[in-house]
Amino acid sequence: MAKYEFIDSYVADDSAVVPVIDRCRWLEVSTSGFYHWRSRPQSATSKRRDALAGQIRIFFDAAHGTYGYRRIHADLRAAGVECSPELVRSIMREHDLVPCQPRPFRTTTQSGDDDAVPDLVKRDFTADRPGVKFVGDITYIHTWQGFVYLATVIDCFSRKVVGWSIADHMRTELVAAALTNAAATSLIEPGAIFHSDRGSVYTSQLYRALVATLGMRSSMGRTGQCWDNSMAESFFAALKNECVYRTVYATKSQARQDVIRYIEGFYNPRRRHSALDYQAPNDVHYTYRQHVNAA
Repeated sequence: MAKYEFIDSYVADDSAVVPVIDRCRWLEVSTSGFYHWRSRPQSATSKRRDALAGQIRIFFDAAHGTYGYRRIHADLRAAGVECSPELVRSIMREHDLVPCQPRPFRTTTQSGDDDAVPDLVKRDFTADRPGVKFVGDITYIHTWQGFVYLATVIDCFSRKVVGWSIADHMRTELVAAALTNAAATSLIEPGAIFHSDRGSVYTSQLYRALVATLGMRSSMGRTGQCWDNSMAESFFAALKNECVYRTVYATKSQARQDVIRYIEGFYNPRRRHSALDYQAPNDVHYTYRQHVNAA
């Protein structure tokens, strides 16, 4: 069948230059067999794969090409489409639906060496309710005008970025603005934990005072151990892989707008998080239903 498909892909283009009979002879198949295969009605399995391929593309495009077969399969199941993960994987490979791939990790932490702050998280980034455990970190984004820096605050319960700040510097004011933003837009319970690495901006007196003012407890991982703050690192990996590395930013303003669009328009309201059992994003399913109804 693969040989017949190869012959058929060229028949409409240049059969006058190279006759079908020669193509069949080169591939050691019969001409009558080729024409018999070409005239056969499409099988039920083939029809189902074609229909499923269209549904897969809807969810793949809705996720901006960031979802692999596991998340696509979760979307299909949530939409009531019965299929196996391996079938989704096979169809995505057949149609060259390849999700964006991560790049190697690079560390950017400048240690402040404040050993007085304990690690209250111990790599346990779960929470039983909102507002009790947060993580924060900084990353950089390259533009033709220079670097911009993004500071985030993530709620461990929802995995949402509840506070963020973008600037062209990496001073304490950057992380302070992110935490202030989180306090203004989300619940922070008394005694909540704020966890970070031991970067100098997080160990500064100004930032420690802000954490105390908000009634929170400071927590820090060990120097040089990215796994001690892996939830924040995981978000930055997703941001870079799914947004930043797919674009060349000419200006800092363009980078800022794209990052805000990713956080507020996709990551927080729509993106499936594996640690949350792939909860269904309503607007993606709305897009799918809208497409089906239009058809």
